[in-house]
Amino acid sequence: MVQTTMSILQAIRVFLFYLLLGTSSLLWCSLSFFIAPFLSFPKRYTFINVYWCRCAIFLARVIVGIDYKITGAENVPAEPCVILSNHQSTWETFFLSQYFSPLSQVLKRELLYVPFFGWAMAMLRPIAIDRDNPKEALRQVAKKGDELLKQKTWVLIFPEGTRVPFGTVGKFSRGGTALAVNAGLPVLPIAHNAGKYWPKNGWGKHAGTIEVVIGEPMYANGTGPRAIAELNDRAQAWNEAAQRALGSLAQVEESTQAEA
Repeated sequence: MVQTTMSILQAIRVFLFYLLLGTSSLLWCSLSFFIAPFLSFPKRYTFINVYWCRCAIFLARVIVGIDYKITGAENVPAEPCVILSNHQSTWETFFLSQYFSPLSQVLKRELLYVPFFGWAMAMLRPIAIDRDNPKEALRQVAKKGDELLKQKTWVLIFPEGTRVPFGTVGKFSRGGTALAVNAGLPVLPIAHNAGKYWPKNGWGKHAGTIEVVIGEPMYANGTGPRAIAELNDRAQAWNEAAQRALGSLAQVEESTQAEA
């Protein structure tokens, strides 16, 4: 009975969270559409993305009970570079977008056509790609990403390509490390366990504290394809080790052993 009551209350909180998040998104994107074009890019990014993403993080903490803590904040370099993070939910997109500013990320080109939301996103210099054309998408990431890095803009890459369930790690693509190596910059590795409280599938949310770990910047040992591949393998190995330390992967390993 108590468990059922708690589940109902949490469902109500989740409904309220999405109601307020959707309403704030509509209002803020509409307002941004009329104000942001007259601001410089750094101020425009802060006005559109930082403020609203902070609002989303705030709503998640106050209404649903999803808080967070950061380890390794001192590892963030002074100069923007390529951020490589695992991808489990929407939460880390909100968090990273407001923590690193200004920041650009890879997104589906179709999102830019969504009224108000897409129009506001288009003003943030995203790397919009056509996922149906992988080769062209890679060229677009390389070209646009290099331009953004030269303009002192952080570039966020989710090397797994899409969200993966909590407790797993997808294979890292080399696009992010290639971008960093060609620009002569490091990658900044980030690991988290957001999917534990904000699952990849469904609308459910669970109260708890997300742990975000920021590693030391990683530099390539040389240039060229071999250096890119080695750096990519090193970044994935670090992410897996960090998630294992958070307990994200141990649960899967233990359950697998138990089934055996």
